[in-house]
Amino acid sequence: MELDALDRALLRELQNDARQTNRDLAAKTGVSPSTSLERVRVLRERGVITGYHAALDLDAAGRPVQALISVRIRPPARPVIEGFREWAARLPEVIGLFVTSGAHDFLIHIAVPDVDGVYAFVIDRLTERREVADVQTTMIYEHVQSRCIEPTNPDRPRSARRTR
Repeated sequence: MELDALDRALLRELQNDARQTNRDLAAKTGVSPSTSLERVRVLRERGVITGYHAALDLDAAGRPVQALISVRIRPPARPVIEGFREWAARLPEVIGLFVTSGAHDFLIHIAVPDVDGVYAFVIDRLTERREVADVQTTMIYEHVQSRCIEPTNPDRPRSARRTR
């Protein structure tokens, strides 16, 4: 799907405020409300827009301490990797999970109430698992996240840009 300037403007505005009315969205992008509504519908149908969510402030949610935890799994077999991924993704402390290459198989982003929560996550959750061979923890001082992602090459096959 080729994205034109209007599609990009709609995506930018929706990423800034997904709760705005269609009338406001249309006004900000310089089109009629019916054009805005139809274009957004097509972007959803084609999988460019995958959903809408509320962004939480981790401090206000009682989870101000963040860490990145690198995990190496053994044996490195598909069922073991997939099983660990499914288990870890369901843990309430986990706010992001990456399956990676290199020295470690996973990078897990957690948010917890305090440093003791990081320790408990590593010791009580991760090291209990038989397949966990190594764990390295990095504390996060500050997390800056881009809220607006500009599409670059939407014509690539879906499998080449798949995220979990």
